[in-house]
Amino acid sequence: MKAMVIKKISRINEGSTPLELLDITRPQPGYGEILIKVSTCGICHTELDEIEGRTPPSSFPMVPGHQIVGTVHKLGDNTSLFNIGDRVGVAWIYSACGNCSLCKSGDENLCPAFQATGRDHNGGYAQFMKVNESFAYAIPNSFSDEEAAPLLCAGAIGHRSLRLTGIKDGENLGLTGFGGSAHLVLQLARHTLPKSNIFVLARKEEQRDFAMQHGAFWAGNIEEQPPELMHAIIDTTPAWQPVIQSLKNLAPGGRFVINAIRKEQKDQSFLANLDYSEHLWMEKEIKSVANVCRQDVIEFLELAAQIPIRPIVQKYTLAEANTALVELRHGKIRGSKILVID
Repeated sequence: MKAMVIKKISRINEGSTPLELLDITRPQPGYGEILIKVSTCGICHTELDEIEGRTPPSSFPMVPGHQIVGTVHKLGDNTSLFNIGDRVGVAWIYSACGNCSLCKSGDENLCPAFQATGRDHNGGYAQFMKVNESFAYAIPNSFSDEEAAPLLCAGAIGHRSLRLTGIKDGENLGLTGFGGSAHLVLQLARHTLPKSNIFVLARKEEQRDFAMQHGAFWAGNIEEQPPELMHAIIDTTPAWQPVIQSLKNLAPGGRFVINAIRKEQKDQSFLANLDYSEHLWMEKEIKSVANVCRQDVIEFLELAAQIPIRPIVQKYTLAEANTALVELRHGKIRGSKILVID
């Protein structure tokens, strides 16, 4: 089968080709597993983190990709949840131990044995992939394959982030950065928080315009002072600098939620600009988001179908994955990028 693979850690620049298109052996489903014929796979910033070594693959070569939609092609032994031909999705969580206290409480995303799709096991930048059936999800009929792919990570992690803010309807919500996840969170928040004003802070004018087109109350540059303080802010950027600026815009008692697997900047000098009285005083809170659990994906797919949420997507072929990643690295984003697998 055809697959785009990571063979080594590398820096992504203009003209980079960090992935190699190869013919590799088609996987066979084992005990409790299903084989999926992939139709689409979303492109996530986490793939940049994998390639550039911030959260490197557990082995090489590795097929990245964790926003996967396809059909069940073959069943392994002891499977009962799906039938051949069923449409399913796979998200960032590939597996967890199932036995620890975190797993038993539904927080598999915090399990010390957490395994990630496309980082610890081959993912969806390929024609086929396999997964334990308990970590696959039925896709609502209201979504096309292309629309469904971004919901599995960008949407589900956005859903978790919004829930972790603890925000109440009528309170101000801020979104720092406006890419694949934030444009879905905006749609979700407009439905679940109809009385709240949503503020977007993004570096590029086209991203700010895009946010206003999708219902933001206000959009400005990250260094601008919004007209009102925010009770909760979700940060979807890969950098540290927006953290300091956003904390200045947080209301007393507010919560700042960082929705990122890794931050790119290794230089921690931003801490020198962290002023306790200006940025953290008055019981402001910083909280990280760690991955997603199965319930996040299940809940969000159901909610997205009810609203309905409609991702804006840019399509690429499997062979164009490098082009898409370079564009993502340089901030050329409008909604979500996806691969359409032939």
